[in-house]
Amino acid sequence: MTLSHHVAVIASDEQALIVATDLAEDFKRDSALRDRERRLPHPELEVFSRSGLWGISVPKEYGGAGVSNVTLAKVIALIAQADGSLGQIPQNHFYALEVLRVNGSEEQKKRLYAEVLAGQRFGNALAELGTKTAHDRVTRLSRDGDGYRINGRKFYATGAIYAQRIPTSVVDENGVQQLAFVPRDSKGLTVIDDWSGFGQRTTGSGSVVFEDVYVAAEDVIPFQSAFERPTPVGPLAQILHAAIDTGIARAAYEDALHFVRTKTRPWIDSGNDKAVEDPLTLKSFGHLSIRLHAAEALLERAGEFLDKAQADTHAETVAAASIAVAEARAISTEISLAAGSTLFELAGSQATLIEHGLDRHWRNARVHTLHDPVRWKYHAVGNYYLNDENPPLRGTI
Repeated sequence: MTLSHHVAVIASDEQALIVATDLAEDFKRDSALRDRERRLPHPELEVFSRSGLWGISVPKEYGGAGVSNVTLAKVIALIAQADGSLGQIPQNHFYALEVLRVNGSEEQKKRLYAEVLAGQRFGNALAELGTKTAHDRVTRLSRDGDGYRINGRKFYATGAIYAQRIPTSVVDENGVQQLAFVPRDSKGLTVIDDWSGFGQRTTGSGSVVFEDVYVAAEDVIPFQSAFERPTPVGPLAQILHAAIDTGIARAAYEDALHFVRTKTRPWIDSGNDKAVEDPLTLKSFGHLSIRLHAAEALLERAGEFLDKAQADTHAETVAAASIAVAEARAISTEISLAAGSTLFELAGSQATLIEHGLDRHWRNARVHTLHDPVRWKYHAVGNYYLNDENPPLRGTI
């Protein structure tokens, strides 16, 4: 499963940010076109993988950069600003790497981290339809000699269509959830491109079907136990979502600035230095700017709390990280939706023209922010500060 193309290895946080900034400039160029035509970003993902950015969370002792979560979140926000779908595709890849870090054996870490540094992408097959709650799973893992067989169906499998391995949540014969890192080319595994969301259109978040799929025992990692004790797995998952929404918000904000300065006020392009003086427009941009800067600051703060929780993991540090991330997640939800809506309000009817592609920011934010209900973030934050209650240990907080 080794990829043939050359893959860079990023060595530092600074290098990761430089590479991400450069890539974002390239990815932005055709992002509206990819969205409009639902052109799946296979070429862009190859460049993304070869850049080394998919390996930046691999710990230094295994050959990676082991970047801070502050940097990881900034990288995702930069890519999401350029293309919201491209920013979301690696989310579950980094999530799986965190499960590997906290629950994998030494042999599993060495082997799977090496695959990532060689350019492999991990997708996901976690969510299921028809279960009693969003956290229940019915996809089965059954013993077969020295390995296992998987049977079940998954949906909202972001990244699976682009992956070389598909980390899959399964329930073993004892009713315990495990995470199976299933090779994409396994017999009986089918990835279906049936994602039809009106936003995040090129994430490839379709379905995955497992029909008696064999998986080696060494590719199965404990999963449920990552939420039976305090670990940073939940807040790590959520900070990436916050980064995606923050990047989408920044993109909408920048497009609103450009559109109002140029398309709706042509005298600026003609050399006239007359400023925008409409008080309602100024108030709207002021309101938007303050909330966007707050979201970006809270995202960085959340990364700092998460770094502390990874370095010194116990109930208090994990709870503090979860709450800091929930705060960032809540405000990023609000600002991404507000920025997309304000873009329409300020740019007027021209913003609705298909050729401009400006509607994608609101559509992307509206779809992605449904991933985890923000109302529960406020509940958890209020309960933490008012009642000294730690948030639950799960991947959605």
